[in-house]
Amino acid sequence: MANPVKEIDISLPHPALPQGDWADAYRVSTATPFQSARAAGDAAFSTFPFWVNGLMALRNLIVTPLGLKTGPNEKAAKKRVGFFPIVSESDAQIVVGMNDRHLDFRCVIDIADHDAGQDVTIATIIRRHNWLGRTYLAIIMPFHRLIVRAALARVARTV
Repeated sequence: MANPVKEIDISLPHPALPQGDWADAYRVSTATPFQSARAAGDAAFSTFPFWVNGLMALRNLIVTPLGLKTGPNEKAAKKRVGFFPIVSESDAQIVVGMNDRHLDFRCVIDIADHDAGQDVTIATIIRRHNWLGRTYLAIIMPFHRLIVRAALARVARTV
């Protein structure tokens, strides 16, 4: 079966992070719509395959000595999707992300109804602050693409 997840174009600047200097976006169509963008975000980010959890643990081990954030603080943990703190939310869109020394990131989950069902889009917008941010993004990019595609494939199977 062909992968239903498609990479789509995204333009910068983006309202979720106007200073962003890098972005990508992926979309999947579902026959049954989600009630809200949060529900789609929960389907995408509340459960990850074991290999993603392993990669995140390795990432946290490597970046901790560099002084980078390894997860949301307790206040942010109360308002999040998966392990991502919520920045803003409406029925049709939820924005998650955080700012750090090396880069700021936002993941924007949009839902849009159409005759055949609904499109769910995850866009990632990043603002790199320094060489560490550029290096970090270059290293994680192959994993980022796999993780977002896997998250949207879960979205397609959820509904």
